[in-house]
Amino acid sequence: MSKRNLDETDAVEVEGQDKKRLKSPNPGLLAASPTSTPPSQASHPVLELSYLAKDAKGAVNAVPFQLPTQLISFSYTPDRVLEFNDSALRYFVDPPRGARLSYGYDRWVRRPEERGRIDSLLKAWQKFGTEHPGALGEVGVVSWRGVMTKILTAPYEERDSWELNVMLVNGTMYFEEHLSEEKLQSKNDVGPRHRIQMYYGYSFESWCTSESPSPASPSGNPIQSMSDGHPPGWGGDVNTNVQWCSVVKTKLGNTRMVIGGEVDCVRGMYTGKPDNFVELKTSLTIRGVSDEARFEKKLIKFYFQSFLLGVPEITVGFRTPSGVLSTVQSFRTIEIPRLVRGKPGAWDPALCLEWGDRFLRELRSAIDVPSVDTPTPDSGKDGVPSNLPVWRVSFSPKVGITVKKLDKAGVMDVEAGDEEERIGFFPKCSLSVRIYFMNCRQFSYARTAFDQYMYTPPSGLGACEQWDLWALEGPEGLQIF
Repeated sequence: MSKRNLDETDAVEVEGQDKKRLKSPNPGLLAASPTSTPPSQASHPVLELSYLAKDAKGAVNAVPFQLPTQLISFSYTPDRVLEFNDSALRYFVDPPRGARLSYGYDRWVRRPEERGRIDSLLKAWQKFGTEHPGALGEVGVVSWRGVMTKILTAPYEERDSWELNVMLVNGTMYFEEHLSEEKLQSKNDVGPRHRIQMYYGYSFESWCTSESPSPASPSGNPIQSMSDGHPPGWGGDVNTNVQWCSVVKTKLGNTRMVIGGEVDCVRGMYTGKPDNFVELKTSLTIRGVSDEARFEKKLIKFYFQSFLLGVPEITVGFRTPSGVLSTVQSFRTIEIPRLVRGKPGAWDPALCLEWGDRFLRELRSAIDVPSVDTPTPDSGKDGVPSNLPVWRVSFSPKVGITVKKLDKAGVMDVEAGDEEERIGFFPKCSLSVRIYFMNCRQFSYARTAFDQYMYTPPSGLGACEQWDLWALEGPEGLQIF
């Protein structure tokens, strides 16, 4: 990409809104296209952003990325209950060669695909904030790892489009993946062939993990023994409700980020740091040049999924078409780009980071503008805003990004889909907490109040009501706004 200042833009007036279009200094920059969002749910674009074509010639600016540091972890139980402990943490064990990845398929408990809500990530961040007041400073982005992976790998995505919902609250951009009802249905209604291939990946995780550190095999890796009539090495039947998640802080360019994501297991003892996290993947056994090329193309997502959480190791189980584990190979995350460098179809992580940095800066600039319908402090009951702007980011392969502000119908669609009372895609109580903390400087009181009302609530009060009560009765009459 040209080293020309990427902040240089042309301002184009579009029906009362400022629309920014990045100037294209060379033919490698592709033109933007309209979003797929229905016209009735979004206004005219406020930003159209193209990216550097993967085969374009020119210098790529090196954008620094800070080594991720874990802030907090949490678990989901088999009943999908969030717990702030490590009960779902798994430990790496050496899987048996020849393992049947179809084993246990008929007992698979599959969690239905849902909207990509950030509720648990918000709860984790808020819990960390009460225990470590002021530790993070200003945060530019809060997102799940999967969303950031989509953003960073966009320059090399040739097939799949995607959409995000974005909210800007007190200077922080919050991202959630937008899935229409049609997409949710298609994700849940998968055919038998696709379903069994999905299961192979989860089964591999079971063959590779244990609930506790195990004795080492002659190879030096832990092993599992047979239990309850299952074959040796089986780690337990698959229930995708169960997850262990890590929340990290990192920085891309000048944007501080809080990112959460599932971690498959750790190698050895858990240290509370990402330095022994392991990501588990499956892939078809490589039988020729075309298979090798397909595998190397997949490595970009393997790489960034681990890179963003600071996971240093990716272990890949190579399987036959019928789901028999043939070989297992571990890769150091930082070394993966070297495997594809100079090859046909190679991808460059530096280009992805430059694009990601540019995307975040341009997006923030486009949506951080006053609006005539911006809520005022008293626009909602108990001082909580009754509405906040929601923006739709739409990505088209080989084209780029379009950003539009959702109208009322679009926001209502974002808020729908579950029983939670929401403002945009924020749970109302989480929004109350977030806004209050950003404005409350008496952190010692804030922590005391959090412990008192969130964890030992007065009888008959729900979580949102607890926070409203606390805000209204706070020191010096501080209010949520």
